[in-house]
Amino acid sequence: MRVAPRRPGVLALLVACLLVVRAAPGEEPRPPTCSESLPDLFDRISPAVVYIAATSINPFRLADRVTRAVGSGFLIDAKGLILTNSHVAYARQSLRVSLDSGETLPAELVGADPIYDLAVIKITPPPGSTLPVATLGDSDRVRVGDEVFAIGNPLGLDQTLTRGIVSAINRVLTETAFSDQEPLIQTDTAINPGSSGGPLVDRCGAVVGIATANVPEAHSIGFAIPINLAKSALPSLTTRGRVVRPWIGFHGQLIGETLRSLLRAQLVVAGHDYLVGGDIVTRLNGTRLDSDERLEEAMRQLEVGKTLRLTLFRDGQEREVEYELPERPILPGDTMERRSVLEPSRRPGR
Repeated sequence: MRVAPRRPGVLALLVACLLVVRAAPGEEPRPPTCSESLPDLFDRISPAVVYIAATSINPFRLADRVTRAVGSGFLIDAKGLILTNSHVAYARQSLRVSLDSGETLPAELVGADPIYDLAVIKITPPPGSTLPVATLGDSDRVRVGDEVFAIGNPLGLDQTLTRGIVSAINRVLTETAFSDQEPLIQTDTAINPGSSGGPLVDRCGAVVGIATANVPEAHSIGFAIPINLAKSALPSLTTRGRVVRPWIGFHGQLIGETLRSLLRAQLVVAGHDYLVGGDIVTRLNGTRLDSDERLEEAMRQLEVGKTLRLTLFRDGQEREVEYELPERPILPGDTMERRSVLEPSRRPGR
């Protein structure tokens, strides 16, 4: 009996097939289970993580004009593109990046969005070197309880690995304007000053989030920007230098029918009629604003340069208002030195 020689390629294919997790009909395939040791995972990913030293100068101050900050980031392109936080890189006069190899290089800002706290900076790769690049994962597949790791430079301590789990998903900070709501990943992985901009990676080493904030008064409550949100913003950041979003020009709060009726009430004081409350927007581009979901969907359809049609209840009667949507400007509150996180809440309907 003749024994055929072993074929490595076929054997590898069979092994790979055994790793596929089958899903029941109608279910999404489960993510693969990765068994790489943590030291090996760190050795593979950490070379793509960088240390960022930023300097800004305020010429209007009489003292303490120079502000220095440190943060983290990770390479997303072999040509030198680095993803980090806006509060690390935006409005800085100087940016310097230290690579895992020990080299320190000047960097320039490519684009930033203070609202989503995202920024892209660029370095020129050292001659003859190949820059390591992080693998971007899929944050939509993240589940509560998933094991995650953060790699960064907390308090300037470079290449620090911390470990935890996903505590919650779709967390929204309550003080954020409705049109700019940003769903965040909550984690108990240690995120400290200097960790900002570093990657939050899953058990397979793919980046699923970007460390962005913590709650100073609490322990083990940190937040990361979902990587899918960053991926959607990258084309605009790298080509326009910013994220372009429409600006409706006012803030408001969704109210129920009971409160809406109360605000329409007329008060008579000393013989004069007064309307309680301000304008009530009842429709936006024809969409009735009677739920969080409809409001959110109507807001997502808005585009800079397009005409916005509002139906208002004012002075006891409905009125139609139309105007062209301008681009949302960067406001003073958007450019905080460090994010303050208070009272995170569940995203409506999630």
